[in-house]
Amino acid sequence: MQVVNWLPRTELPFAAPSRPELLEALEPYDAFEPSGEEAAAPVAVVKAAAPVRPVVERAKIEVPRPSPVTKAAVVAEEAAPVVKALVIPPPRFALQLLRAGRCLLLVELPTGERFQARDPAYLLLKDMLRAAGLPDSPQIVGDPVRWPLLVRGNMDQGPEAARDFVQGFVSARLEDEPCVCLWLIGLPAVRFAGEANAEAWYRELQVEGLGSVWALPGLELLMEEPQRKADVWQAMRRLMARWKTTDE
Repeated sequence: MQVVNWLPRTELPFAAPSRPELLEALEPYDAFEPSGEEAAAPVAVVKAAAPVRPVVERAKIEVPRPSPVTKAAVVAEEAAPVVKALVIPPPRFALQLLRAGRCLLLVELPTGERFQARDPAYLLLKDMLRAAGLPDSPQIVGDPVRWPLLVRGNMDQGPEAARDFVQGFVSARLEDEPCVCLWLIGLPAVRFAGEANAEAWYRELQVEGLGSVWALPGLELLMEEPQRKADVWQAMRRLMARWKTTDE
């Protein structure tokens, strides 16, 4: 209750006598009023010093970011289609050059090997020569032309190289002994000597350096599809006068 002094109104029985100094009034004073010296004195504020920790700076590793130009180039490169060079394998064929009378015959070898006397393809060729009025025992001219020439190596053995080689081979034989008509029998002979395709079969063509050539299906195809022989015979009748003319 914050009571400093307490005096009874009446004298209490059996109580001890009161002390007179307690009844004197106390002089008023300002609580907590500092004196002049205390006010002039600086107030020292003491704070507990916090422990000082060393500051460790972490090294920053900067990752280079691609510039917009570089990023766009990478995206364009990834989006661009990969174009691979088209590799054309070399053609494969075997041709034999024969001479029958005033004609030369460049014939596809069905098996890749030289004709044998009892080969069905060779017997059919002999029948065709007899029907044309030419000797039925043709003379072999040179070795077979086999393509590709090399199994290994960096030499160009593509279609154009094959054409140049075949035409050069036949042209050299024509210089040795000319002919009035060159028979091209089989698709490889027509393609690489006559620079034509199957659409030219049964027709007579003019080839630079080789003169007049006659395009025919291969012997093996004529045996598999005998109806083609009628087309051969009709075309032959139109050309027979060319090689049957005598030198009188």
